[in-house]
Parts: sequence; structure tokens; C-alpha cells
Amino acid sequence: MQRKNLTEVTEFIFLGFSRFHEHQITLFAVFLILYTLILAGNAIIVTIIHIDCHLHMPIYFFLSMLASSETVYTRVTIPRMPSGLIAQNQPISFSGCTTQMFFFVTLAINNCFLLTVMGYDHYVAICNTLRYTLIMSKRVCVQLRCGAFSTGPAMAAVQVTSIFTLPFCHRVVGHFFCDILPIIKLSWFDTTVNEIISFVVRLSVILVPMGLVFISYILIISTILNTTSAEGQKKAFATCASHLTMVMVHYSCASTAYLKPKSESSVEQDLLLSVTYTIITPLLNLVVYSLRNKEVKDALCRAVGRNIS
Repeated sequence: MQRKNLTEVTEFIFLGFSRFHEHQITLFAVFLILYTLILAGNAIIVTIIHIDCHLHMPIYFFLSMLASSETVYTRVTIPRMPSGLIAQNQPISFSGCTTQMFFFVTLAINNCFLLTVMGYDHYVAICNTLRYTLIMSKRVCVQLRCGAFSTGPAMAAVQVTSIFTLPFCHRVVGHFFCDILPIIKLSWFDTTVNEIISFVVRLSVILVPMGLVFISYILIISTILNTTSAEGQKKAFATCASHLTMVMVHYSCASTAYLKPKSESSVEQDLLLSVTYTIITPLLNLVVYSLRNKEVKDALCRAVGRNIS
């Protein structure tokens, strides 16, 4: 097939959840409520961390960065989900799809490395307690944040460029946003090299941070078990519980969605996984670090108490 005989694709059309038309009203209400909860919850967390001096610590500095990143992350992908249930076959321009994918990949990578940085903070707090304030200085925290936030755009640029230099012969996307694999499937060209590049990037941004977190927790657990005080062990494990829960949920979803064999992929499965890592994961992160975090709950109580007074 000659490329000159193909019509140039200038826009893509999302099918989204059109195959679930009998549940449109229910899905619309659920997605809208969850999206509102995520935005409101992250806004509250960022505000509380900013105004409460008790939370002016490195771990909450990184948590506010994660909440801010996830706010934009969900803003990039979720709004088209409920609107697509009302106006089906929504179009998006070629440049709009490129931009959406760039920001989606950038923010997803940022979140991976922010979780790694938070793991490093826990490692220093438990394994180098006496030197914690020296190691995790304000300057170091800013450097770690900049490092996490600079990795995303660089790797996203490589991945997005490799995909959108392909010629496309189809414009109907069986998805609700411009995700990596659904867009690659639309090209008539041999995408082997592009898929390899994409897979290497995905492998790097999932396995490298996950490996660093794994090493951190091996050292953390080793240190905790060597602690003679049972009360000290309980407190140390409680400190890590929230972060470890977030890490397990985040990386298990990311690994399942982006490292599974291509042969095992289906439209329904991809949609379910996409809902999981664009809505469920940010919502769980929010719950874990608010409803299950004593310091954040205490800060909320103090803020509510001041307002009532």
C-alpha cells in the first residue's frame, strides 16, 4: 500500500464506552462523582499541607507535589470520560491527541518517580534518623522534586515522537483518551521499532523506580527488625504503611496495563485497566494519605476547629 494513496488523518474519534450504552447514565454519575472527589480531595491536601506548620516536613512536601501532579493527571484524561457518555464519537485533533498523550505520559512518569522519592525519604527517616534533617534539607528536597519532574517530559518526548511520526490509516480509537497502545494500533506501517522504543521507555519508568523502592524497603525492614523496642517497630511500620500501600497499588496497575503481552490485550480489558489507573489509583492514593494518615487527619481537625471558632 502506498502512503500517497492514503487520506491524511487530521483527527481521531474516541469510541469510549459506547459499547456500554445501557449503563450510560450510571457510568456518567459515577465518573463525575469520582472525578469531583479526586479534585476536591487533592485540593484539600495541598491546602492543608501549605497552611499547617506541623506538616512542613519533606514527606508532606513530596505528598503535596504528588497531589498536584495527580490533579493535572486526572484533568488530562478524565473529563472526556463522562462527556463521551453524553456525546459519543468525540473527535480530537491530531495536535490535541499529541498534546494529551505527552502530558499523560509526563505526569504518569512524574508520579512514578515521586513515589520513589517518598520511599527514599522513609529510608532516610528510619535508617539514618540522626542525620535526617541534614540529609533531607530543603535544598535536597527541591533537587529531588526537580529530578522527578524533569524525567517525565524527557521520556515522554521520546515516546510521543516515536508514535506520532507514524502514518495512520484509521482514526477511530477504541478508547476514551489518547493512550499509547490504542494509538499505535491505528498505523498501517510496521510498528515493530516504535513498539520496542515504547516498551523500553515503559519498562524503564516502571521497573527502575519500583526496583529503587524495593531496595529502600529491604533496608528499611532490615533496620526495623533490628530495633529492640516492639513499640519502635510498630511505629516504624505504621509510618511506612501508607506509602507502601500506594506503591503496591500504583506499580501493580501500571505493570498490568503496560507490561502485559500484546496478545493478551482486548478493548474491554484495556478500558477497565485505564479506568483503574486514571481514576481508582488516584482515589486510593487520596484515601490512604488522608483518611488513614493520622498527621493529615489531625491537621484537618485543627483547620476545621479554627474555622468553627
